[in-house]
Order: sequence, then structure tokens, then C-alpha cells
Amino acid sequence: MKGFIFDLNGTMIHDMEYHTRAWQHLFNHDLGGNFTWEEVKPQMYGKNQEVLVRMFGADRFTEAEMDRLSLEKEKRYQQEFLPHLQLLPGLPAFLEQAYQQNIPMAIGSAAIPFNIDFVLDTLHIRHYFSTIVSADDVVLSKPHPETFLKAATQLGVPPTECVVFEDVPKGAEAAHNAGMKAVVLTTTHEAHEFTHLPNVLHFAADFNDEFMKTLL
Repeated sequence: MKGFIFDLNGTMIHDMEYHTRAWQHLFNHDLGGNFTWEEVKPQMYGKNQEVLVRMFGADRFTEAEMDRLSLEKEKRYQQEFLPHLQLLPGLPAFLEQAYQQNIPMAIGSAAIPFNIDFVLDTLHIRHYFSTIVSADDVVLSKPHPETFLKAATQLGVPPTECVVFEDVPKGAEAAHNAGMKAVVLTTTHEAHEFTHLPNVLHFAADFNDEFMKTLL
């Protein structure tokens, strides 16, 4: 494989609980909802505006209102998660080895730049990635392949020669739709939730898994 594409949340950092918590608080305390954790968790994919539409319907908010709510949610998430912000075990060494071997790397995430910058700049890892595709850079979110295909194009690597690192079924499905293999980090979902996807190479708890060495 000649290129690595990383999802961010839940894949490079173990933060999906904090995203879910921030959304649930916003839904129930700010917007008058009554959503359980089990109702919110499956909706943790795609752009923030898409999450709001899935939960409240297409006619509830204006675009401006969704942009404001999205930013408020991310501010709450960042404040709570900052003391816990760190890369998954083994990922710092994995990134450095790939970088030393001149393996081109990208981030392909449904996060907004505000959140991606929060992670890359706080952890000082921006230099590892030659391209970043965020929610603002695509029209169609995962499981549509646009995010990963755009990342591959910007890396200059054919899709079939890219490995995607993901943590959610919709993300691994997006990789499949892009013609890419995927390695799944089991931070958020369990292996049995991906059985319908033939492109998953391996499941790993973190980047210390021995399989990761075979990719370098």
C-alpha cells in the first residue's frame, strides 16, 4: 500500500464518548429533546448539520442556526476533552515510521476544521499529513466515498493503493465505496458491526497491534 488515510475522531484519538455527550447535552438541554444515549450514539457520523437533520428533521433549523449549534457543540466537546487529548497508543510511533518511510498520509474526516485544528495543533502532528479533507471540503458525507477519493487524489495515490483507518461502520463503508481497504479501530464499535463489509483487513484496539507493523 502506498498511502494512508486516517479518519480522526475515534480513530486517531479516543473521543467519541465526548462527542456523543456534547450532542446529547445540546439536544436535551438546549433544544428541548429527550434523547437517550442509545438513540444518540448511532448518529455519530457525517457532518454536524446532517446529525441535526437526522435528529430533528429537515425543517427545524436554518443553515445559520445549524452552523451556530455546530460550533457551540464543538466548543463544549473541546472544553471537556482537552484534559484527555492524546493519540491512541502506538500511533505516535506509527506516524513517525510512516513519515520516515515517505508514505504519504492524509486525514479524511467529517469534522469541521475547527476540530481538526484543535487536534493537530495541540498535539503538534500537522507535519505528518500532506493533505486534509474536512467536512467543509466535500458535498457528500460518508458513507459516500467523496472524502476518501478526494484525499487519494490530493495524495497522488490510486484508491486501490490506499489503506483507510476508521472506527465506525459508515466510515469503513465509505472506504469500500471508494475501492479502498480499511483497518478498523475498535474504540467505538465492535467487530460484528462490520460483518457486511468485505474490505476490512483487520480489527485493532490501537496501533500497538502487531498487524500495524505489516503495513509499514
